[in-house]
Amino acid sequence: MTSRALAFGAALALTPGAAWAAELDGRTLSVAWALPFVGILLSIALFPLFASHFWERHIGKISAVWAALTIVPLAVFAGLPIATGAVLHVALLDYIPFILLLFALFTIAGGIRIKGNLHGDPLTNGVLLLIGTALASLIGTTGASMVMIRPILRANDNRRYNVHVVVFFIFLVSNIGGSLTPLGDPPLFLGFLRGVDFFWTTTHLFTETLFVAGMVFGLFLVIDAALYKRETEFFKPLPDPTPDSRLRVVGLVNFALIGAVIAAILMSASWKPGISFEVGGAAIELQNVIRDIIFIAAAFASLALTAPADREANGFSWGPIQEVAKLFAGIFVCIVPVLAMLRAGSSGAFAPLVALVSNPDGSPNNAAYFWLSGGLSSFLDNAPTYLVFFELAGGDPKTLMTTGALTLAAISCGAVFMGANSYSGNAPNFMVYAIAKDEGVRMPSFFGYMLWSGAVLIPVFVLATFVFFR
Repeated sequence: MTSRALAFGAALALTPGAAWAAELDGRTLSVAWALPFVGILLSIALFPLFASHFWERHIGKISAVWAALTIVPLAVFAGLPIATGAVLHVALLDYIPFILLLFALFTIAGGIRIKGNLHGDPLTNGVLLLIGTALASLIGTTGASMVMIRPILRANDNRRYNVHVVVFFIFLVSNIGGSLTPLGDPPLFLGFLRGVDFFWTTTHLFTETLFVAGMVFGLFLVIDAALYKRETEFFKPLPDPTPDSRLRVVGLVNFALIGAVIAAILMSASWKPGISFEVGGAAIELQNVIRDIIFIAAAFASLALTAPADREANGFSWGPIQEVAKLFAGIFVCIVPVLAMLRAGSSGAFAPLVALVSNPDGSPNNAAYFWLSGGLSSFLDNAPTYLVFFELAGGDPKTLMTTGALTLAAISCGAVFMGANSYSGNAPNFMVYAIAKDEGVRMPSFFGYMLWSGAVLIPVFVLATFVFFR
């Protein structure tokens, strides 16, 4: 692996402009430095489709190879201190807080269980989808998907037509619903770590979310009502393997622990004691250390206070969070030179991309930001895609939250909403697909699902572009 990385570094050295200053200067980097980042994102998108067993067995190794193809050339050509500093900076300030929040929400949500069963008529399904969509911004799209998918599957397990219920569940609960807080979807928490206020997304994305979610939800009600009417008028009822029974929610203490996580995030944003220490040039602030400790404490408290049987009934396992931790370790390393080039703007290798999202007068083309961030988020992981366009828009959170608010809204909406366009757009999508298929739902293939998203979501996104991002 080292010889391959060195060979790659030698190729970069022959590329014009591949010079290094005292720190990582994006103006001196060629686009070849982005190849490992592109490689790891394509691995995430393609391996699960075409080599799933190999991917599941070697996911950590694949991530490590792409990371090495970034960090080894970095050490060779920029020097070990700069390479070490760059990795420590992204690890301590971005990766660790990011993965600890996901770990906390994943663990806590896994302890919330909905027992009992309802009859899956259009009204019941609509209510369950609304609850899941609202929960997504509180416990994350992954958490809400884990909590709500089994109740909605049980409610519809005697329906002849139930595929559409799961498809719309992915649209609303696993994606669109997570757009209102940094807890909802990983891209938004990365924005928070970069300085975007916690409630900025709530206030600035509320109308867009209400519009998109409302239209998708309305389409669901029309489709579900039509199919339900067809079932009841033309077919005999199927036997119900899970008869209706009173709903109960267990593990309520976990909602208090989610409150503790939210309080920790708000504390880190508002309390500034001015105490920090440096590790490899990265300034670690006291309030952020305390926040991360609270994340860990809340997760372990959930494990201690939740019955193991409830987690088992939820299908809880550590596999998904381990996979995410391995993948994002590689992603955050590979993105280092990419972010440096994006910060260089029109002076860097990504000048054509800057031109693509800019109007002739130099102002941002918000429709382009929406569709480009969304288009990439449809197939690649939406968290690093968000970071790319965040930096492309200038990377200054104060500017983006004020004069650039519409641009940041376009990036945020694109990354979160369009993660629903394919199974690979957002982590919960494949999880919901696998659970539903295991429960006997005849889920569409990768491209079959895209026929659904193309027919339902793309027209809604086109309307949203004309209403909000022209």
